[in-house]
Amino acid sequence: MLRRLILAAAVLTTAALIPAVPAEAAAFKVLVFSKTAGFRHDSIPAGVQAIRDLGAAGDFEVNATEDAGAFTSSNLAQYRAVVFLSTTGDVLDAAQQAAFQSYVDGGGGYVGVHAAADTEYDWPYYGQLAGAWFASHPSIQQANVKTEDTAHPATSGLPATWTRTDEWYNYRTNPRPDVHVLQSLDESSYSGGTMGDHPITWCHPQASGRAFYTGLGHTAESYAEPNFRRLLLGGITYAAGAVQADCAPPGGGGGTIEAESYTSQSGIQPTSHGTASGGTTVGFIDNGDWAGYASVSTAGATGFTARVSSAGAGGTIQVRSGSQTGTLLGSVTVPVTGSWDTFTTVSTALTGSASGPLYLVFTGGSGALFDVDTFSLTKSPTTTVEGEAYTAQSGVQPADHAGASGGKTVGYVNNGDWAAYAGVSTSGLKSFGARVSSAGSGGTIQVRSGSATGTLLGSVNVPVTGSWDTFRTVSATLTGSASGPLYLVFTGSGGDYLFDLDSFTVTR
Repeated sequence: MLRRLILAAAVLTTAALIPAVPAEAAAFKVLVFSKTAGFRHDSIPAGVQAIRDLGAAGDFEVNATEDAGAFTSSNLAQYRAVVFLSTTGDVLDAAQQAAFQSYVDGGGGYVGVHAAADTEYDWPYYGQLAGAWFASHPSIQQANVKTEDTAHPATSGLPATWTRTDEWYNYRTNPRPDVHVLQSLDESSYSGGTMGDHPITWCHPQASGRAFYTGLGHTAESYAEPNFRRLLLGGITYAAGAVQADCAPPGGGGGTIEAESYTSQSGIQPTSHGTASGGTTVGFIDNGDWAGYASVSTAGATGFTARVSSAGAGGTIQVRSGSQTGTLLGSVTVPVTGSWDTFTTVSTALTGSASGPLYLVFTGGSGALFDVDTFSLTKSPTTTVEGEAYTAQSGVQPADHAGASGGKTVGYVNNGDWAAYAGVSTSGLKSFGARVSSAGSGGTIQVRSGSATGTLLGSVNVPVTGSWDTFRTVSATLTGSASGPLYLVFTGSGGDYLFDLDSFTVTR
């Protein structure tokens, strides 16, 4: 098979169609799915043919369909990867969604091309799988694509700066915290970019499976480009598990977490299962048991997905922040699957604002309830935190204010005081905003990483607002690279009590 992949890469150096290889058993099969329920791209036939060409040279068989009826567990089991080729709109019903989710989380591969991000807006799992949903695009034009990862099979050998013409998507959220970015756009090289930091191609693990997405591929001409074909080939072979690659998200992002990697627990034990990711689950779960994950922050969490099994009574997983009795962000029901080795995936949206470490609390009837194999959090790039929710401080105190969010602020602020937020990672932070008031002299908030004297990422001036109950929002762009917990350091040259901090927002 390696010989075939080398051959495929070699022929991509010309724009000619890739010739078929002599008939023999293919190494694996790929399904190309191009159903549309919204805008239909006229490049779809060229895309299907390009992937067929890649399969002919790369020793994998390609089947193409626009029939969503193909999304059954038994049919999907024959494929190592499924390519969503410029799909649009709501293309799968509930049963088909469930089959595809189980397929990917059980070890299958997903490849999204271009308008695959314009698909299944009402299905939270799909948004997590694709990485981001489409928001808008300017006119087709030339732009510079920056290669961020030169080792991944999809981007190895591509130019460091690749100038090409396409339709450049803006996305509703920046996926960088939760994916491994392979390519990004230089927004200064074209008109209409709205994201600043603008990932355009990325990958990430998804439970036991793999996901790859590229926003390239609007035009039919794209599919004749040797470099774009190289990108597709690497994405497909990665998603199919035919080649290995590091697609781990950055620290502080989402990603799939082994449930048995807890840092504290009550009542549970690791349990061996041959069909589990890593061979082990969280097992022996009774009503009221819990698991804590000190390194997993709930800051910005908007969704929770878990891979579970149950030959017991089933039950519920509560997602909490800070402790096993902390803020309840959401809960998800775990069904009876019929066997401890029969896994299914459950998911739920999360609500509320919290930034403490993740706790999973297990509830249900009597006896053994269920096992948890892996889980992941979907995270928003924007996180809002109550200022008084600090985990450590020097000099400050909570102050009551009826006009403040939550009724309190960080108050009694003097020069040199600080507040720390252990659950808020500074990894990938791009901006900082704060809601403040001051009947004092005002001052400055420094945004630092790791400690009160750690890396300075940026600062924002706090003006005098005229009253402790008159609030304004101030903001600043952050620069530099850091990954430690967030520290806010307060400075000013006036007398006592410079300003109050109500809440703050960080954006990745």
